[in-house]
Amino acid sequence: MGLGLALKVPKVADMSADAVRAAFLELAILAAHLLVYPTGIRPERPAGSGPSAGQLRPPVLLLHGFTDNRSVFVLLRPMLAAHGQRRVEGVNYSPLTTDLRAAAAALALRVEEVCAETGQDRIDLVGHSLGGLIARYYVQRMGGDARVRTLVCLGTPHQGTRIAPLMDAHPLIRQMRPDSEVIRELQLPAPGCRTRFVSFWSDLDQVMVPVETAALDHPDLHAENVPVTGIGHLALPVHPAVTAGIRRALDGPARRAAAATGDASVA
Repeated sequence: MGLGLALKVPKVADMSADAVRAAFLELAILAAHLLVYPTGIRPERPAGSGPSAGQLRPPVLLLHGFTDNRSVFVLLRPMLAAHGQRRVEGVNYSPLTTDLRAAAAALALRVEEVCAETGQDRIDLVGHSLGGLIARYYVQRMGGDARVRTLVCLGTPHQGTRIAPLMDAHPLIRQMRPDSEVIRELQLPAPGCRTRFVSFWSDLDQVMVPVETAALDHPDLHAENVPVTGIGHLALPVHPAVTAGIRRALDGPARRAAAATGDASVA
């Protein structure tokens, strides 16, 4: 989820050396993120209209987790936007959102606006935690597969998570439970879905209970699951190995298309 969901921290005596290192890294990332959090409260200023000849790859929209904002992508965004080959934008959904479907509908509107502004028919999405679930709902249940080429999910509760049962008073938390109506909708058939899914999940993610819930398993979806070891939930959008993997996941389709057409400028 995000800043507002407390991490479940095991007793040090019960933790492996890797788990201890991951826990300290989570605390360091949380402290750093609290410093940059205010910079992401305001909505991002939209980029100029019109396609750019230098932007060879589809635009990317980044969607944060529960109670978080676009500042969580402070390291990922510039890496994806390097060399001006793609437009990258962080999207905030309202902190007052109480229904995941409403956030998905708002995302659908922004996707259409970006496609109109850039002249491109398809985009890529990257969602951290709840952001990945919102993006998946848009793609799978609202026809977003017509617009989304690749959806990358980072620590997303695809099967629902059982973390923090005392927080069930919040509607969004209830929608992330394994028995919620939203999770049941996402388990329904999705024949012909055109979006490629890439899900990163970590063996030390204390927010995903169980950790395997962040792996996407659906018979109708073209999904690749990428296991990550030794880091926790907050590290997924900022860890160098993961951010490099995200870039490879988004660059992969472009490279394959370039190989098929002989266009070396995209590789």
